[in-house]
Amino acid sequence: MSDQPVIEAILAGDQAAWDALVTRFAGALWSAVRAYDLNPADAADAVQGTWLRLLENLHTIRDPDRIGPWLFTTAKREASLLRRRHRGERLVADPVDTEHARSAPADAGHVHADPVLAVLTADESRRLWQAVDRMPEPCRSLFRLMATAPDAGVRQLAGRLGMPSGSYGPTRGRCLNRLRTMLTTREATP
Repeated sequence: MSDQPVIEAILAGDQAAWDALVTRFAGALWSAVRAYDLNPADAADAVQGTWLRLLENLHTIRDPDRIGPWLFTTAKREASLLRRRHRGERLVADPVDTEHARSAPADAGHVHADPVLAVLTADESRRLWQAVDRMPEPCRSLFRLMATAPDAGVRQLAGRLGMPSGSYGPTRGRCLNRLRTMLTTREATP
């Protein structure tokens, strides 16, 4: 089965085609980055970085039927880069984890995340991304880029979105207001 129609559909803005591609390759990408013994946050960054690289380069892919190997290689590069970047760094505990560790019984040995907090956080995240998925462009792409490239500068993000740098701030403000309104309206609805 050729990936050419899938790539063309994604380039045409078909969200379902993008979702299908992500679903199809997500497991392989996670397997690729786990081999680099990254912590969960860095593994997630490597996978997100891979999808961002695809988004940035999708229009230049010459052989769409080789998208799988391209993604796999890119994921390994992203993971390797993160591993090299963090080599030798001393990890400092998260303040929340430190407080929880102080309140945990001495014989616990491990810091366990609060399961209720984990469920609430996951549910909040799911609702947020569902709202983002319902937004029109360029807001949907803007939020995805902000999430996958948090350290990118305004010029870089504006360039990826195909807009002038001076338009990025006002567009971002309008998108944030629209998202805030969507979430507030949804919470007020029983």
